[in-house]
Amino acid sequence: MPDSQLSTVNCQLSTLIMPDANNKVRFLKPKPPKYDRPLFIFLPGMDGGGLLLRSQIPKLANYFDIRCLAIPADDMRSWDVLVSETIALIAAEKQAGKNQQRPVYLCGESFGGCLAMKVVLENPQICDRLILVNPASSFRQQPWVQWGSYLTQWLPAHLYPLSVIGLLPFLASLGSITEEDRRALLEAMKAVPQTTSAWRLALVRSFDVSEDQLRRIEQPTLVIASGADRLLPSAAEAKLLVKVIPHAKMVLLPHSGHACLLETDVDLYAIMQGRNFLTQSEEKSLVRSH
Repeated sequence: MPDSQLSTVNCQLSTLIMPDANNKVRFLKPKPPKYDRPLFIFLPGMDGGGLLLRSQIPKLANYFDIRCLAIPADDMRSWDVLVSETIALIAAEKQAGKNQQRPVYLCGESFGGCLAMKVVLENPQICDRLILVNPASSFRQQPWVQWGSYLTQWLPAHLYPLSVIGLLPFLASLGSITEEDRRALLEAMKAVPQTTSAWRLALVRSFDVSEDQLRRIEQPTLVIASGADRLLPSAAEAKLLVKVIPHAKMVLLPHSGHACLLETDVDLYAIMQGRNFLTQSEEKSLVRSH
């Protein structure tokens, strides 16, 4: 993907992510709205910024109208509040434009995967397709990560930035990510204050969705798992999820790390297309584009 495209996307997102007066959860629009296209909504990981979809945006924007959820850096509200505010934002986007029946793709990565599951369970009609990328629902299966999450809140403030840098090799397969994207990942992590990081880790520790609840998810679901995830047991979690969610498919990226959407060889749109995951209307727009 040309560096010029990535730089443009990053500039657009960076401008949009400036704090607003209300300091509320909101959607970023990395490209001008295109209300005739399916809506693609990205729920981010622990950074909460939405910036880390940047590598996928140039390709996705050819077929989708994209929104990236941005959670303020000092936001320390409960799952219930995050879920209700996210649902309200999605509902508003569905009402925008002339085509209020357009398909909605909900994509959650890591922390955002947990949020996506809660959103769909709270409002089953909110989306048509669900995509879970290395969802952090497996957090409790990794004892050392749980222990480290408690340690975060007790670290001296001057050591916290060093701990963020030390976490990078666990978050990403650095050799598969461009230097620019490595910087973006580090900046996104540094943007989250220590108190907020500890709070979001506590939210993930408290995440609890039963198998009975997962069986109620009716949307076609794509679970993308990184085989070389050093942070979470994402492959094992994906196998569990596709056994329980009725219409779920699993995609294993054998050599990818946790932050796989930043990797140069990962093409989210191609993965969806290759697994016949697109809605009929989206398939028609693909044909028209060619």
